[in-house]
Amino acid sequence: MLDRLLNLLREGKTRTVPELARELGVTPPLVEMMLEELAGRGILRSLPGACAGRCQGCPVQGACAAGGTRIWSLSLASPAEKETGA
Repeated sequence: MLDRLLNLLREGKTRTVPELARELGVTPPLVEMMLEELAGRGILRSLPGACAGRCQGCPVQGACAAGGTRIWSLSLASPAEKETGA
């Protein structure tokens, strides 16, 4: 399931947590837990600030999964990619 979430995030579209939950067929709290897990692994990072739902003109528009008051972004490289140099 984490792989499916990660693939959705890698598409580069901005999505809310409820949108991700619908696409994955799970609940929003489960998506939040998965986002936290990916952050713990160094694959995602939580950005400072909050999402006001105004993606137009947002500097992280193509790299976040907007939801609630937190903005998530993929890290430049996952820890595994950093180790392998991919």
